[in-house]
Amino acid sequence: MSNAGPPSGAAEDPVARVEELRALISYHAERYYQQDAPEITDGEYDDLVGELRRLEAEHPELVDASSPSVAVGAPALSVFPPVVHATRMMSLDNAFSADELDAWGERVLRGLERAGVTAAPHFVCEPKIDGLALSLRYEEGRFVRAATRGDGSVGEDVTPNVATIAAVPGRLTLPPGEVPTVLEVRGEAYFPVSAFEEVNRRQVAEGRPPFANPRNSAAGSLRQKNPEVTATRPLGFFAYQIGEADGGAAGPEGSALSSQSDCLALLGRAGFTVNPEIVLAADLAAVNGFCAHWQEHRHGLDYEIDGVVVKVDALELQRALGSTSHAPRWAIAFKFPPEERTTLLEDILVSIGRTGRATPFARMTPVVVAGSTVHLASLHNEDQVAEKDVRPGDTVIVRKAGDVIPEVVAPILARRPPDSVPWSFPRICPSCGGPLVRLEGEKDTYCVNLDCGAQRVQRIVHFASRSAMDVEGLGESRVEQLVAERLLSDVADIYELTESSLVGLEGFGVISARNLIAAIDASRTRGLTRVLVGLSIRHVGPTVAVALSGSFADMDELGAAGPERLGVVDGVGPTIVASLLAFFSVADNRAVIERLRAAGVSLASGIDRTSMLNPTLAGRSVVVTGTLTGFTREEAEQAITSRGGKSPGSVSKTTYAVVVGAEPGAAKLTRAEALGIPILDESAFVSLLETGELP
Repeated sequence: MSNAGPPSGAAEDPVARVEELRALISYHAERYYQQDAPEITDGEYDDLVGELRRLEAEHPELVDASSPSVAVGAPALSVFPPVVHATRMMSLDNAFSADELDAWGERVLRGLERAGVTAAPHFVCEPKIDGLALSLRYEEGRFVRAATRGDGSVGEDVTPNVATIAAVPGRLTLPPGEVPTVLEVRGEAYFPVSAFEEVNRRQVAEGRPPFANPRNSAAGSLRQKNPEVTATRPLGFFAYQIGEADGGAAGPEGSALSSQSDCLALLGRAGFTVNPEIVLAADLAAVNGFCAHWQEHRHGLDYEIDGVVVKVDALELQRALGSTSHAPRWAIAFKFPPEERTTLLEDILVSIGRTGRATPFARMTPVVVAGSTVHLASLHNEDQVAEKDVRPGDTVIVRKAGDVIPEVVAPILARRPPDSVPWSFPRICPSCGGPLVRLEGEKDTYCVNLDCGAQRVQRIVHFASRSAMDVEGLGESRVEQLVAERLLSDVADIYELTESSLVGLEGFGVISARNLIAAIDASRTRGLTRVLVGLSIRHVGPTVAVALSGSFADMDELGAAGPERLGVVDGVGPTIVASLLAFFSVADNRAVIERLRAAGVSLASGIDRTSMLNPTLAGRSVVVTGTLTGFTREEAEQAITSRGGKSPGSVSKTTYAVVVGAEPGAAKLTRAEALGIPILDESAFVSLLETGELP
């Protein structure tokens, strides 16, 4: 839980802690609702409110009618005219687990029993849109006013801005006899994810900073003083509630509407967009199933959701259950585990890869995001650090969706230390002390010292990886250990390891040493393709390695080939030719190859040219997203199409698999997760190319 932001300070005394929490919640509510510039995530705000409510429950003498634990939203700004809601727009109580949801269901049943109701209730379940709540007023079928929720009683008049939203009808589409005299419609304005990503692409292309997230962008769009600015933002709107109704299809005060389902049907007929995922659940078991489904598939939608709203369907039962001072008893919000958290960015460091590429990464105070503890996140390159302007000492928003690599979203500028200075990319390698060089026209920076210790470790790690020689048990930490013990200095040293040289080292017993030696022995027969991948020859990834193995019988023939012979190999252009010639011209590289040969490592292709590119992906569609280490985007697509497959730019139900590299496209990844399409890393992609089978 983050307590940052004025006021601050911890307190053990419950009285002091309650006062502190009330001040913190009021402060952060103002930042969220009024300024659209939150300093903490929704999950952390919920933690503060939850702690306050627990303390007030434990100490009833501290309960105050003005406490933010019973308030809704925040007071309206004076920038827009105030609107008094005819019926208060209440907040909802939250459930954060299946047990808490079941407990709410039990309270509903007990409440109905006390009211003398014996019928089992049905429940309406709908995705909880992470947008901005609005109240729309229609008189005689004509749109006359839109207001934000504000503090629940008084909101802000944003009519001109809301009028620009295409999903908000200017007139109701009901037959004349069914048009209510007054109809207040409540719903959520939101920024579609695909539209948000497109707007951000335009922002960056025009040299302007990208927007932080769809929710804040939607809120900011609706609070523009100039509606023409709002009109440029393609907002959506889902209607989900009737707040006031008089006459027409609704009857006097809505008496002709008997259920929430009836209300939704009326809203649909009136021309509003009603969320198509809403379902009517017969019991709590079905409610739990709906919540579990959308917690797993939340990213398959083109709008952000942070939970599920559950409502008793029958309006008569809603009236029987009533409300507390701040929330209806007949509804609850089931909140998903947060996928964004705030934490302290302690430092920005640089790692050196096998090719010498210097990659900045953030070291953060550990924080649990989406069910896992996060303390490191890649920042990719110098330009991205500058674009996001994250600095050591910043409080930052960290995002993680499922198995996706953690991402530093943005700094919270209001909490930046006053002595903060922009981070500068180092010019000296942190491993070897050699120069770091950024070539003109490239985004990446490199350590150009080939004897760099960090590069040495990463080259050995890569050689042993699944996409290369596949030596099980020889991961990064093990390689670092063996390099430190001076048992490894290059890839050929792997084959000089013995059981006796390993036993006695930390973490090695007889069995573990024997297993590693067995894995090393098994790798001797992998063949030329895998060796070429493992040697870290720049620009030679799996696709090029396969093409070379199909054109040359063995390493000797390849090493002796001139530029003309190399240049005729399919997929091998001048850049790759130059890289191969440079590699084989270095005496140390040739010496490593000879030592591999002497150790019994197969350097023959073993590939029948006529079957080199078997149609392993015939008729299958494989989507690639993100940056792969062994393939350019064009090479990955060529690898798929040359095996009879297709490589479209979007994910659909017919997609066979999605290959994910660094910085994947969020829309493609979430669509794949929602459709249950297999997601492959690069090593699994190589296996798919070779066999046509999913791992």
